[in-house]
Amino acid sequence: MAIALITLYAACLLFIFFYSLVQLSLAIKYLKNRHQDAPLPFIKDEDLPVVTVQLPVYNELYVVERLIEAVCKFDYPKDKLEIQVLDDSTDESFDVAAKKIAEMKALGHDIHHIKRPVRKGFKAGALAYGLEICRGEFTAIFDADFVPAPDFLRRTIPHFSVSDKIGVVQTRWEHLNEDYSIITKLQAFGLDAHFTVEQKGRNSSGHFINFNGTAGIWRKKTIEDAGGWQSDTITEDLDLSYRAQLKGWKFVYLQEIGSPSELPAEMNALKAQQFRWTKGAAECTKKNLGKVLRHRGLGFGRKVHATFHLMNSFLFLCILGTSILSVPMLIIKNSYPEYAIAFNVASFFLLSFLILAFFYWLSRPQEPGKSKFLQFLKDFPMFLSVSMGLSLHNSIAVLEGYAGKKSAFVRTPKFAISGLKGTFSDNKYRASKISPLTIGEGMLMLYFLFALLWGIFRLGDWGMVPFHIMLTIGYGFIFFYSIKHAKD
Repeated sequence: MAIALITLYAACLLFIFFYSLVQLSLAIKYLKNRHQDAPLPFIKDEDLPVVTVQLPVYNELYVVERLIEAVCKFDYPKDKLEIQVLDDSTDESFDVAAKKIAEMKALGHDIHHIKRPVRKGFKAGALAYGLEICRGEFTAIFDADFVPAPDFLRRTIPHFSVSDKIGVVQTRWEHLNEDYSIITKLQAFGLDAHFTVEQKGRNSSGHFINFNGTAGIWRKKTIEDAGGWQSDTITEDLDLSYRAQLKGWKFVYLQEIGSPSELPAEMNALKAQQFRWTKGAAECTKKNLGKVLRHRGLGFGRKVHATFHLMNSFLFLCILGTSILSVPMLIIKNSYPEYAIAFNVASFFLLSFLILAFFYWLSRPQEPGKSKFLQFLKDFPMFLSVSMGLSLHNSIAVLEGYAGKKSAFVRTPKFAISGLKGTFSDNKYRASKISPLTIGEGMLMLYFLFALLWGIFRLGDWGMVPFHIMLTIGYGFIFFYSIKHAKD
């Protein structure tokens, strides 16, 4: 039994280590290319293509007007700009949107309020429905929580003129409410690494990247050639991205262009978003990984990176596994001295922590200073702790994705919070019930607190102390805010 547990524990550590090596390679590539921005080709107004902006919305009472107003401010020839509000709403937000659309129509905008006869396929279905009737050669997509800048199309559309094989231009997410709370600050910390080091590193290396579901533009022909929007996964963006790139289409990532959006400020809204992202990634792994590995036109390096990209949600299973097994490992370590060498070797995997610290450090603002370093020393461990605390919740999502269990596309509630202003206490879309998983997170908090105290005071073993401190804090953080925000 001891050998089996050690083997399982080592397997989880090994995946985390290989994942960190892949992230290190992206960090090195990012360092070499971070100051190389794609040149902006000049296109005369008369040569600009027709663009359709698609706004898929569903019960977005608090932000739908903000979104429509922002898109109608685009600096782009009106005769070459079509706006589709793909509205599946079932509440009063539909009438709010209709009123704002009528107002924009009166100002001369080509904007359409589109409601499907049957809400089938969630967001993917809405985008596919709009694509069938749009007049644009390109489609820009924005989720309801985004507020794109007026020059968005002017700065992105010209990049398609570089090559007919460019199928997608993706921009970086910015944050309207990063400083609102510790929850939004930690989300921004993680997303900034994805939208700098990871996306830039992948794109500059020629590896597969993903359209992030919003704040980007598709060539209509690319969508059609790749098989269209499909709703058999709940991350239709990642799925279509892989199908398109396997067909030979090229993606362009523009780190220099930011698209402001609202981060979930309420814990249960964040967990709903995380569940969708991680389950959808697992579904896409099941659907596309085999195609990637069998593709003869992809080199070994691209296949390795694509594998870890698709399987990034599997990381949560490994984190959960190493966390729960850390307590039996303490027992084995102190009861079976013959296995001491295995634990000495396992300490090598602390290198994963240092690699990930380097990866996230690169995504921080580049201004020098002692305060920046001290802030990072506070933010990075807390970010890791909360990520560990989400591992139970996200692992369930991953297992459901691999098992093929279907679930509805659960939207992330929007609260119209910008900067330090706004509240979610009276938001009608908030989850008010406490999930059974939340109870499980509370129990794991106590489990790791017991392991921490037992290891120190009973065994006198400090080897797992930092890990158990982070796990106790992480699960305690998730448990506390899940309860608090459900009752606020």
